[in-house]
Amino acid sequence: MANNSPAEPQDQEMHHASDTVHRRRVIAVGGAVAAVAGLGLAATASATPESRAAAAARPTRSASATATATASSSVCSLTAEVTEGPYALEGALVRTDITEGKSGVPVEYTFTVVDEANSCAPLEGALVEIWHADTLGEYSGFVGRNGHSEDDDGTFLRGGQITDSNGQASITSIWPGHYISRAVHVHLRVHTDVTLTDDSYTGGEIIHTGQLFFDATINTQVQQLSPYSSNTTKETSLDDDTVYDGGGASSGLLTLTALGSSVSDGYAATLTIGVSAD
Repeated sequence: MANNSPAEPQDQEMHHASDTVHRRRVIAVGGAVAAVAGLGLAATASATPESRAAAAARPTRSASATATATASSSVCSLTAEVTEGPYALEGALVRTDITEGKSGVPVEYTFTVVDEANSCAPLEGALVEIWHADTLGEYSGFVGRNGHSEDDDGTFLRGGQITDSNGQASITSIWPGHYISRAVHVHLRVHTDVTLTDDSYTGGEIIHTGQLFFDATINTQVQQLSPYSSNTTKETSLDDDTVYDGGGASSGLLTLTALGSSVSDGYAATLTIGVSAD
């Protein structure tokens, strides 16, 4: 995997919504919070402080995933995909844990991919790929673009997982740090028809390119913790971000569930994303 791919200049990292690529129609499906409540779980919703305060127990990962799958068939809102940004690399590692020893607040992602062209049925065999900055706002393969020096192997905090028969893919990572001009976010691509190799993939088609966002209140608490607090760059708020349009789950806002009693214990993050696989 190359670690020296060219990137856009830093002043082009604004990612204005008008710069979006071909605007393939996709669906992002929300509502997992209500499904979790129906199962009797204590959940922390990404959008409301009240629901975060109500979280009192750590749910199992399988229960969170089940809730997300239940929501996928009931709440669908159409949105358009957004630019992948300047820090993408080809040939992501296919793995469940992408941390590579990077410290930070744990995040356990569960994504459910559904096919709009097939009545929002779960899409099996799709590769869900994510990548994001570390606690200092630096991307592997491009370390130094956010003003910090560290080792760069070109693969930390990058990777993907194949969806199962329920359309679900789970990935373990950390909460991203912030970097110049953007609110905290994660990049996302969904591929179909890939051929798996020993630890990566070849071929296939990218059918969705998007970005994921985090509750602003929780993010403020995370960014105040060490090692996030060592990040020397100015942070952009979610309200001021040039990509997030305030649409909640349909715009990539994750549903968060506390994994413990402290922010440092981490969060489960869920989102159901639909594409047209035709």
